[in-house]
Amino acid sequence: MRPLLVLILTLTSISMARAHAFLDHADPKVGSIVAAPTQVKIWMTMDLMKSSSTLQVFNAKGTEVDSKDVQVNAATMIVSLPKLPAGTYTVIWKAVAICTHKTSGTFTFTVK
Repeated sequence: MRPLLVLILTLTSISMARAHAFLDHADPKVGSIVAAPTQVKIWMTMDLMKSSSTLQVFNAKGTEVDSKDVQVNAATMIVSLPKLPAGTYTVIWKAVAICTHKTSGTFTFTVK
């Protein structure tokens, strides 16, 4: 009986983990060195709630440099960027999955 309980708890944990939207990939890629991009686009592992998910880009001084025009479409978020000078930029995302679970994260990219 005990192995069955362990199996049920394991499957429940896996199922619950899949109920969150995590970063799948991004453009620019996480940690990349690129020419000045015109936008940041991230793909999540599940569809998002448009009204609650955010995507922001900050320069090394902590100033938000994106155009504040986030678009959420299914499992993607996009924000436009002005012409960025060379430097390292931090992307901060907050995702609320359609199941209402919340996740967040950061990554950087460098403009050469």
